[in-house]
Amino acid sequence: MRQSELSLPSGCRLRKAASQDMRSLRRLVFSAMLDPTQLHWQQFWVIEFQGEVIACGQLRNFSQAQELGSLVVKPNWRGRGLATFLTHYLITQATQPLYLECLGQRLAQFYNHFGFVQVDFENLPKSLQNKFKISQLGKKILRVPVIFMQHQDEATLNQNS
Repeated sequence: MRQSELSLPSGCRLRKAASQDMRSLRRLVFSAMLDPTQLHWQQFWVIEFQGEVIACGQLRNFSQAQELGSLVVKPNWRGRGLATFLTHYLITQATQPLYLECLGQRLAQFYNHFGFVQVDFENLPKSLQNKFKISQLGKKILRVPVIFMQHQDEATLNQNS
């Protein structure tokens, strides 16, 4: 599905985050129990409704890679396509190989629909290995169901066919 085929619910709008959104961004990220580090409002995009931030996501920049992270939709707005819209949009904004980490197969299946495939920790760029090393430790020792994924763009998908 192409971004142009997606739409936001009436009254919602997508925009770059601004410094005054930081409190809302923190609240959303903490409410979803996501990684609270590297919350730089400059990397975020938000969806707002009547001046309220109802969804967010960011592209974190690393050496030779980007991470799609902090994707959160307020509970009362879930099921309306906001996460799908925002995920598609962030993928189109990526300028380097794009990765993410998620918990569990349900989220991995969600991201599979966007062209993300599971990758082993050892195949991540060094900059992301440094960032994800705590997650990898939790995966090995505590059996936390962390899954590392890489986005496969059209060219990569065609090469692998």
